Amino acid sequence: MTEKFFLTNQKDSREAFFHVIESVCKAAADTISDAAGENKTDSNVNSVSAYSGLPPLDLRRLLNSQTILPEEGKGFDVIISKMTTDILPNLVRTVSPGYMAHLHSPVLLESLAAELIISIFNQSMDSWDQSPAATEIEVLVIKELCRLFGYGEKSDGVFTSGGSQSNTTAILLARDYLCKTKLKHDVKKLGLPSEYRKFKMYASEVSHFSMEKSAHLLGLGYTAVEKVPVDKQRKMDAEKLEELIKKDISAGFIPFCTAVTIGTTDYGSIDPVKEAAALCKKYGMWLHADAAYGSGLIMSQNYKSRIDGINLCDSITVDFHKMFLQPISCGALLIKNAENFSPLELHADYLNREEDEEDGYINLVGKSLQTTRRFDALKIWTSFQVRGQKGWDNIINTCVENAAYVYEKLSCSTDFETISKPEISSVVFRILPSEKKSEAFTDGMNKSIRRTLLHKKGVVIGQTVDCGRVFLKFTLLNPSVTKEYLDQLLTLILSLRDEYQAQS
Repeated sequence: MTEKFFLTNQKDSREAFFHVIESVCKAAADTISDAAGENKTDSNVNSVSAYSGLPPLDLRRLLNSQTILPEEGKGFDVIISKMTTDILPNLVRTVSPGYMAHLHSPVLLESLAAELIISIFNQSMDSWDQSPAATEIEVLVIKELCRLFGYGEKSDGVFTSGGSQSNTTAILLARDYLCKTKLKHDVKKLGLPSEYRKFKMYASEVSHFSMEKSAHLLGLGYTAVEKVPVDKQRKMDAEKLEELIKKDISAGFIPFCTAVTIGTTDYGSIDPVKEAAALCKKYGMWLHADAAYGSGLIMSQNYKSRIDGINLCDSITVDFHKMFLQPISCGALLIKNAENFSPLELHADYLNREEDEEDGYINLVGKSLQTTRRFDALKIWTSFQVRGQKGWDNIINTCVENAAYVYEKLSCSTDFETISKPEISSVVFRILPSEKKSEAFTDGMNKSIRRTLLHKKGVVIGQTVDCGRVFLKFTLLNPSVTKEYLDQLLTLILSLRDEYQAQS
């Protein structure tokens, strides 16, 4: 009986494993098929609804009605049936072309296979003896990533849970580098120096909220983060950046880091990396690139020039569960100089003994905020091998060009208002009334149309605020989306506008 707990070499264990996996695969595939509408034989991905489930209160009531820990177990078959009726239909289908609300991608088939292997073998990436081949694969993938981003032989990196953890790690390394080189102070041993309240870092006013969160977690507080104004294209204004640095130095503060965003969350805008690099060199600061979104451009021969200069950064955040189409979670932090990982090094006799490392055993825990960590590098290794450079080039080009196409349609129409021309795959816009109405009416109409798309049309798009006004957003990460589908969606949106106005 006990062997059925796990996959072992026993026949009944193997049979139970195949039954569980096959049942899950069928339930997932049937849910996607059901989302295609009445024609279950239609294999066109464009027919899949992004969400056709319950509104929040109804969904909460349904799930709250279930006992989480029953006295007696119900067995797998009962539970997969319950999942199929109550949970799977109420999940968003990221594979749908109508799912474009967030930086949240569909998943490549080969990466699903890698994810299954990761879970079955359950390697822990902190020490070599817990993850022999997994450790070696991560090292190889990190080397290839460093090469792709233009880093030299001294570079290194580590896989992370995603962009927020990568950013926090980078800012920690930047802070400790400043303390070591300028203040001759070892934070790892002594804690923060007395001057820590004077530390300042810089990020654009539309940068990711992990900048403030990282400052908080690192003991610096939100006020350590200076938000730099952006231009009309929502890029960091380099002149304003230098003005802030000079002002802070004059006031007795200590600038230690600038974080440029390579693909802002809302707009996909790319900050001026080369200008920021020159300023960081001038004022002795660390330059970090939050490229969680825009790092995918490195895979495109046509568009990687849009992130020229990224190799000038001291550290780079890469997020694979965005443009790289990987299952959550999967990210990495790359750094130009491997020696700067030293603040995270700590040896324990039970884990990463120095004597083992001297004999060639690689223990990756010394580069990570995490101890136990997943073998996420396998997903990148697998999808790189399966698709190759040409396959990835096509994926990224398609997404970028879809955004350019829909932006052109929107900007040429009097029915829509746009903000900035997309550099990656995000398009921010709002729907305008067909006759003059108040700003409050326009805001309410855009909110209503997004909700109608979500609950009645199976389309999930984003919503944000720009200059106090409500805007909507397409985040186009699905290379299966066609221009014909985008045309149909815009037509649908305009019909919903007309319905809203008729009812108002």
